[in-house]
Amino acid sequence: MAGLLATAELCDTNAGLLASGELRVLEPVFRAYGQRQAFSGPVMTLKVFEDNSLVREALESRGEGKVLVVDGGGSMRCGLVGGNLGLLAQSMGWAGIVVNGCIRDVDEINGCDIGVRALASHPVKSNKRGIGERHVPVHVAGTLIRDGEWLYADSDGILVSSCEISV
Repeated sequence: MAGLLATAELCDTNAGLLASGELRVLEPVFRAYGQRQAFSGPVMTLKVFEDNSLVREALESRGEGKVLVVDGGGSMRCGLVGGNLGLLAQSMGWAGIVVNGCIRDVDEINGCDIGVRALASHPVKSNKRGIGERHVPVHVAGTLIRDGEWLYADSDGILVSSCEISV
């Protein structure tokens, strides 16, 4: 996609930010889903465990190019985002979703014009009890991510920056 910055180039041209920790690289543990191989935007964080109620609530709000970062505790027992939520994210203008956990309905999500990163897929749906936290710092793939930071993802990896960066 035009206008998106390559993560490798961002690393090369922002070595000082990498050294200071203002630019951080997530561990390479995610699989790519959705039609957007590259996406970026300001972060909104969620911390949930095997309950996607807050994920739905977040995606029902206007995305305005944001990236939803869902710390699902790395659970491999259910999917936190499925096809319906993928379509919702697309229609509400979200740039992408990063899930520290699983998704489901992979074929449907792969049909959506959003970028999705998750640890794996799992066919079981999550609980819906409304339990979790919004806008809190989350620890995902060895990296602390705060609400309002910037996330950049492409085929090479995922970066998080304390502020919007350029090459």
